[in-house]
Amino acid sequence: MLEAVRGHDHLAIARAITAIENRTALGTELALAVRERNNLCRTIGVTGPPGAGKSSLINALLQELLPRFHRVAILTVDPSSPISGGAVLGDRVRMAAHSANPNVFIRSLAARGHLGGVTRTTRSVMDLLSASGMEIIIVETVGTGQSEVEVADLTDIKIVVCAPGLGDEMQAIKAGILEIADLLVVNKSDLPDAARTANHLKAMLHHRGHEERRAVVSVSSQNGNGVSALVDAIEARFAALPFAASSTSDSDGYSRSWLARDVADAAAALVLHTPDYRIEASVERVVQGTLSRAEGINIVVGLLPEFAAARK
Repeated sequence: MLEAVRGHDHLAIARAITAIENRTALGTELALAVRERNNLCRTIGVTGPPGAGKSSLINALLQELLPRFHRVAILTVDPSSPISGGAVLGDRVRMAAHSANPNVFIRSLAARGHLGGVTRTTRSVMDLLSASGMEIIIVETVGTGQSEVEVADLTDIKIVVCAPGLGDEMQAIKAGILEIADLLVVNKSDLPDAARTANHLKAMLHHRGHEERRAVVSVSSQNGNGVSALVDAIEARFAALPFAASSTSDSDGYSRSWLARDVADAAAALVLHTPDYRIEASVERVVQGTLSRAEGINIVVGLLPEFAAARK
């Protein structure tokens, strides 16, 4: 399957992502195999409050990005279905105009109860897309607030989308999202109060001394105004990045908290996919009330080295 992924086979890429999301043995193997990210792949995080028009902006961005970059991937992090764990919102519903383009790959990732703006498997999926030859990967995150700062650990450029009339600029300050932005985009610039919103954001940047490092760009996803200028600003920031900024997923942005998540995921996969009577016995005893949950956890944690050794 890995060779098909590297050959830019969309069906193979989709199946590989599903395996990674479901944390199957194949998914774990693929995630390990693609950890070294392609030097030429650049990544963009798009975040912001609900209703700001993130998906509409990405749809407009694709019109400008495709003539400049050969292959573009879009990852949209959607709320999960409480029953299936699958993404509720459809990627092709929002970006249907580009879904048939062989140089565009669009995929929704289910948040699956994760509180952050990205899923626990987003990093591995991005590595896989890089291995498939993507030049640009755009990650659109759930509009949940402060936890969206996680996207800053994963992408080269961070775009925070605001819109007039939503009080987004104040919400951005309170949530801390403003601090991660490389570019602040005022979407729906054709609406009333758009200029006021842009000026408010510029004033906040000036107050915080961020004017040189961050820029405010006004765009309209509906009529395309300002989108070309936004892509110019993105390219300028790409050019200022070190060449190897995206060369590996294990160097930049990897933190103790991400390591803890990865370890927890690996441990969960071992428990879920290792048939062992001791696990079932512990679960049964907890259900019966003869064993506390803490005691059950300690028993299973003690078994993890044995399970890991058996998988080698």
